[in-house]
Amino acid sequence: MAQGDSVQKDLLERAAAVIPGGMYGHQSVGRLPDGYPQFFSRAEGARIWDADGKPYLDYMCGYGPNLLGYGHPGINAAFVKQLEVADTLTGPTARMVEYAEAFVGMVSHAAWAMFCKNGTDATSMAMMTARAHTGRRKLILAKGAYHGAAPWCTPQRTGTTPSDREHQIFCVYNDIDSLNAAAAQAGDDLAAIFAAPIKHDAFVDQSDPDLAYARRAREICDQTGAVLIVDDVRAGFRLARDCSWSAIGVQPDLSSWGKCIANGHPISALLGAEHLRKAAAGIYVTGSYWYQAAPMAAGIETLRLIRETDYLEHTVRLGQRLRDGLAERADAAGFGFRQTGPVQMPLFLFDDDRDQRFGFAWCSHMLDQGVYMHPWHNMFLCAAMTDADIDLTLDAAERAFTRLRKEAPTLGPVPKMQFLVA
Repeated sequence: MAQGDSVQKDLLERAAAVIPGGMYGHQSVGRLPDGYPQFFSRAEGARIWDADGKPYLDYMCGYGPNLLGYGHPGINAAFVKQLEVADTLTGPTARMVEYAEAFVGMVSHAAWAMFCKNGTDATSMAMMTARAHTGRRKLILAKGAYHGAAPWCTPQRTGTTPSDREHQIFCVYNDIDSLNAAAAQAGDDLAAIFAAPIKHDAFVDQSDPDLAYARRAREICDQTGAVLIVDDVRAGFRLARDCSWSAIGVQPDLSSWGKCIANGHPISALLGAEHLRKAAAGIYVTGSYWYQAAPMAAGIETLRLIRETDYLEHTVRLGQRLRDGLAERADAAGFGFRQTGPVQMPLFLFDDDRDQRFGFAWCSHMLDQGVYMHPWHNMFLCAAMTDADIDLTLDAAERAFTRLRKEAPTLGPVPKMQFLVA
């Protein structure tokens, strides 16, 4: 490649020839501002480097897997040590039992654990276990909630059929009347209520679970024999060292986990209460790589660090500093800038910005300064971030708000976001 050419541009052109759409799934930059890098070359701590070598302070954390820092030396050492002995075998190693024991010892409602690879695997296993246990079909889900990319739950329905979503009933998150109506519609065929630990839908403000809503979901399941499932794939261990709803005193029957449970090494999990053990043992689920020992070794070390370090308190403290500082700078620049969700899982949206023209411009200005943020998806703080990183972010934000103030009158609609206002 000639000097001055872009590795990123070359990779995009090559990908377009051999990968449908050039990229797919949630890590495609197709709906992000122009100029966001698609390909990266390395990562360390709280930073990632794009294919051209430019570093970014990464507030996406790989869309959640980076909890304790990219390339964490202790976790990677555990992974490599196990990899050198055995990984993908004809059957699992002792690491599977040890990992399950560690999970069951940490999560209050759990009496057993099963492991898979993706969050979608875990939520699908939860659905199957609930139906096996109850012999029923109906599922209650909150409108707009994300539970994976299988045909039964994918937000993009291309390639699916209406029957894939048959027996699903939707309610409004935190709306008890809506939840009651959904339960009444399900009648005696209710198998499960799926609940996100917080409302973390894309494009809208996040919100904590209302305690009365969570308790009502638990009550409906107790009264009907249905299964309460908390989908903790995204928020697990970011809000508590237990299932996220343990913090509000509501225990599910099943919980699905993924993303950060091995600090980015590929593994996810389904945890369940004792009364669902037989049903879980009866479903048929498997995968050639589900029993890999090296990710489990990384997971065991990750859980140890979750138990023994102040990672959670650290990310909450830094998140509050970030929230306070951004609020001050946005207010000084005259912007309505909404920050919702837990401070360690923030979402930023501008007032009166349905088509994302402000959000896109502001995030582009942050990216130009080496801070990777997302205009419409929740973000994450990781334990490798420091006070200096927050200072860097706030300085960049002040410059981004100033620049946005000057160009705001001339900004036009964002074509790729017009579906939001159609």
